[in-house]
Amino acid sequence: MASVLIIDDDDMVRTMLLRTVTRGGHEAFGARDGVEGIARFREHPADLVITDIFMPNQEGLATIMELRRRTPDLKIIAISGGGARASLDVLPVAEALGAQKTLRKPFTPAEVMKAINEVLEG
Repeated sequence: MASVLIIDDDDMVRTMLLRTVTRGGHEAFGARDGVEGIARFREHPADLVITDIFMPNQEGLATIMELRRRTPDLKIIAISGGGARASLDVLPVAEALGAQKTLRKPFTPAEVMKAINEVLEG
């Protein structure tokens, strides 16, 4: 069982991910943006972080860089639907900054669990 921190400002997406991860047999906890996510990670370091890219207060790319500085071996999955900037494809940038896997919204629970399993096994 892994501990998974989910950082996403969309309550519906965060709730779906929390349920999916929990049903997949892992411990899951969430945060609404990168600032809250970093604080939660300090309190309870996770084995894996799933972070959205476009969020208020602190976006996902900055969050990935900060997490990577703190915990170089941390496993990270970046997710994005593009938000208001749907024409920007930042997922390759997230990979360059250290995300082992990326998922484009919308995704299915099965796709999420496949990505989690691949990252945790890798």
